Amino acid sequence: MHIRNYLMALLGAGSMLGVQASNTEEITIKLLETSDVHGAYFPYDFINRRPQKGSLARISTFVDAQRKQYGDNVLLFDNGDILQGQPVAYYYNYIDTASTHVCAAMLNYLKYDAGNMGNHDIETGHAVYDRWAKQCRFPMLGANIIDRRTGEPYFPPYRVFERNGVRIAVLGLITPAIPSWLPETMWSGLRFEDMETCARRWAGIIAAKEHPDVLVGLFHAGPEGNLLDNVVENGSEAVARNVPGFDIVFMGHDHRRLCKKICNAEGDSVLLINPANAARTIADVTLKVTRQDGRILKKTVEGKLSDVSSLPIDEDFMQAFDPQYQATLGFVSRKIGSIRQTISTKDAYFGSSAFIDLLHQLQLDITGADISFCAPLSFDAEIKAGDIYMSDMFNLYKYENLLYTMRLTGREIKGFLEMSYALWTNRMQSPDDHLLLLNDKDEGFGRLKNPSFNFDSAAGILYTVDVTKPEGEKITITSLADGTPFDLDRTYTVAVNSYRGNGGGDLLTRGAGIPKEELPRRIVFSTDKDLRYYLMKRIEEVGTLDPHPLNHWRFIPDEWVKPAAERDRQLLFNK
Repeated sequence: MHIRNYLMALLGAGSMLGVQASNTEEITIKLLETSDVHGAYFPYDFINRRPQKGSLARISTFVDAQRKQYGDNVLLFDNGDILQGQPVAYYYNYIDTASTHVCAAMLNYLKYDAGNMGNHDIETGHAVYDRWAKQCRFPMLGANIIDRRTGEPYFPPYRVFERNGVRIAVLGLITPAIPSWLPETMWSGLRFEDMETCARRWAGIIAAKEHPDVLVGLFHAGPEGNLLDNVVENGSEAVARNVPGFDIVFMGHDHRRLCKKICNAEGDSVLLINPANAARTIADVTLKVTRQDGRILKKTVEGKLSDVSSLPIDEDFMQAFDPQYQATLGFVSRKIGSIRQTISTKDAYFGSSAFIDLLHQLQLDITGADISFCAPLSFDAEIKAGDIYMSDMFNLYKYENLLYTMRLTGREIKGFLEMSYALWTNRMQSPDDHLLLLNDKDEGFGRLKNPSFNFDSAAGILYTVDVTKPEGEKITITSLADGTPFDLDRTYTVAVNSYRGNGGGDLLTRGAGIPKEELPRRIVFSTDKDLRYYLMKRIEEVGTLDPHPLNHWRFIPDEWVKPAAERDRQLLFNK
């Protein structure tokens, strides 16, 4: 009897184990992220009039294949900076404002589940991003974009999705450094909270209220935690490490591909992933959840960066948006003037150049300022001799900045230029050294150590840059361009773009030494439309441009600079 009872007990236990085993299930969920699309909606570059890799038309092909494999267990997110970069975005931001914004229509077509705001989306201004966000049939997140009137988030802070009983909470954050780049008119009534402070608060709220199985960060910021005006610009990794609870942090903003796992403060693994820019890569995360009787036994997260740059174009997508494609083609094909010679930003790194000096001259003409500051906003841009079309304006000027006239002393102007050229040029110790400040490999800005959009030169003053000297001793200003003596203690009017005028790049704050809070008081004039608009109008007035270097500045010593420039040009551009 005892043996029989023992056998019955074993059989019963085996039966119970079978029931438990049958109640164990593994659920696979795909989480996909695009970021920093920058207007790459179509597989066509409307600026340079040629096909381009990537685009939402190829993202559509990739996502469709994922949905065929995983059904509804696919979540698709966009992580900001999607409203700027190509003329198609500009056209539906500012020209055709009556139609549904093409970006909203496309994201709805692709059935995005959530979006997140980026700094270049804020740059379009309230009228654009408020309209666009309302037209998107999914939440546009932004937990740390705070409405000053209410003290609450201006956009939904998070959204919870449930797939096969698995609850996934997604928290959206943006880099809080926006006031360092953009005029307050673009973000009036808002403030931007520190990412880590905000994430800690909302992670607690989400855990208590929503009880998610998985917590995802959708953060428009890079990982490295650099300070800008004492604000952490790229705080994504700090949040992942220091705020417990996150399983995945999708990143953006810095245009750098990244996929790695880190341990947070409690020893748990967090996946950090960033698909870079221009819809050439998609962040592809596979989440597997093992569950038994409704209880989570195990979670695994694996990520990869999937290349979509050469996938077939989704022809149904292209057909659906052909009217918008044709409208943009018509917009960029409008002739606005002509130019006598080809100009390129390639020349701007090695001395006074026709490309940058054309911008200087136009800024001086538009504002009547004494001096102009300007940088090559694109690493390698070109406008060919002949007719100038609207598309060329996006090569001539990349961003939708306003144009400011500011008051700066001669001493502040020198300090500004000292910092700019220190970011730009190497301190040469021998004739065999590099002229430019370079990295051993491409780390995001070609071989340049720093981004070229901070390489400001000046027009309206005559000066030399001694590349053998340290920062603080490089710049010698001899006079104004008309021969008038330059006075370090005199106040001058200076034309700058709004990015720079608001403190972007720290050239006015750290370089010129002007306190951040004082910058608005230095602005004596601001355009009400973007600088590209005024450049276009000025070209229409002039008709035919004949650009040439103004030769208001030069590198010295000549015998070192000339051969070093040739070597560095070959290294950067292979020609």
